[in-house]
Amino acid sequence: MKNNIVNSLSGMPKYIAGFVGTLVFRLLSPFLGLWNVSPLMATELAGSKAYGPWVGGLYGLLSIALLDILMGKIGTWTIITAVTYGLVGVWGAFFFRRRPATALSFIIASVVGTLFFDLITGVLMGPLFYAQPWMEAITGQIPFTLRHLAGNVFFAGLLAPWFYRAIMNNPKWVISQIFKFA
Repeated sequence: MKNNIVNSLSGMPKYIAGFVGTLVFRLLSPFLGLWNVSPLMATELAGSKAYGPWVGGLYGLLSIALLDILMGKIGTWTIITAVTYGLVGVWGAFFFRRRPATALSFIIASVVGTLFFDLITGVLMGPLFYAQPWMEAITGQIPFTLRHLAGNVFFAGLLAPWFYRAIMNNPKWVISQIFKFA
């Protein structure tokens, strides 16, 4: 598993591609009726597989935080969701340590990551930070999580393996290759 700072920094175009693609989709998805559907989990897990826990975690954390900054909606929610997505990225690297970058592996990781994320941000956060009743948090989270799972499984099966092979694990997507002069 590549996990040194030189490899991580030289691979910055890979993360920029994932971040920009995810950001554009996340900004447009509400207009398409796709609330809570995003390729973030898929791109984060592919990055975790390629570059390890620190980079995978940082990608998840920054993806959430930068979107909230761009939207002008920073608060407690930003901190908790960004840290939780960061933890999913760290966990993803350990999950993929001995697993291949197949659609099934990404789907399994996505289901576990989504359930963890929604447990923390959907079930625990409301009652602990906003005095929401526990039963309301649990029952209200069910349709939200089902939609979140459906989107993440879709992207994990179709996008994550491609993104890992074509971009994250592709040596042509490093700074030295992009700016190589003939």
